[in-house]
Amino acid sequence: MRTVLPGGQERERALLEKGARILTGTDAEYPALLREIPRPPARLWVRGLALPAGPAVAIVGARRASRAGLAAAGHLAAGLARAGVAIVSGFARGIDAAGHRGALEAGGTTIAVFGCGLDVCYPPEHAGLLSEIVAGGAVLSEFDPGERPLPYYFPIRNRIIAGLSRLVLVVEAAEKSGSLITARYAADFGRDVAAVPGPILTEGCAGTNALLKDGAILVRDVEDVLDELEEPALIRPATRTGLRAPIPPPDLDPDTAAVLATLDLSEARDSDALLAVTGLTAARLSSALVRLELEGLATALPGALFLRLAGRS
Repeated sequence: MRTVLPGGQERERALLEKGARILTGTDAEYPALLREIPRPPARLWVRGLALPAGPAVAIVGARRASRAGLAAAGHLAAGLARAGVAIVSGFARGIDAAGHRGALEAGGTTIAVFGCGLDVCYPPEHAGLLSEIVAGGAVLSEFDPGERPLPYYFPIRNRIIAGLSRLVLVVEAAEKSGSLITARYAADFGRDVAAVPGPILTEGCAGTNALLKDGAILVRDVEDVLDELEEPALIRPATRTGLRAPIPPPDLDPDTAAVLATLDLSEARDSDALLAVTGLTAARLSSALVRLELEGLATALPGALFLRLAGRS
């Protein structure tokens, strides 16, 4: 079966006319970390700005991500980009796109690694994002122009994502997510693997929670990643009252938000007090408290007392 779209030479010529360039292992711009992996790509097609020489972190995760996962990916990417870290990802829907956008919106650098030729925008709805990345970062691929995005190309692409990065951060992933392939590559290459924890009853977080059980670095905020990179030149984010910049909580319904606002970090509240302050019915209060526990925003103590958890907005 033919994997390349028609007009190969014309496609190469057109891509070069758009400013693309071809890097080999002997070129100064070829990423040093990528040279270290087994069987590095013999050549890379690149569009956009020069590939950064500083530290890079991969942010990967589910295509069908939750709103909380997307918010976390964008938040972490933006904070790392502001600190001077390049964000690497795979240009896919969901977490990948959120990571690219977070870095760009923060004025930082991002690198998108394609699982097809650079002249094939996949997914097609990311055409606008592609233009933004070419203008403010770089896109690269080891596949020739015209190569279609076949399923078995993406694990090949994932090894480059891991190879470019000092640390691979998985934000949200199910048990059989392709992001776990990237994490395995990173571990094989001697790179750090990190994950954002998720609710234990959410299937989309089973993969990330399994990584943490197996020893991945737990990431609660940007500072956790910067601590692992140990780069003195990176710019630490300013934080209010000396606390770490937290990952924002997911969008909460009015009842849940009202209960969260009522809970305290140091003094537990009982349900009667919460009912009196919020004006909710017992059933609505119970539902809101369950949601807060599942999101890791509150915890139940003996005696039907409830305490807000630190580390969240």
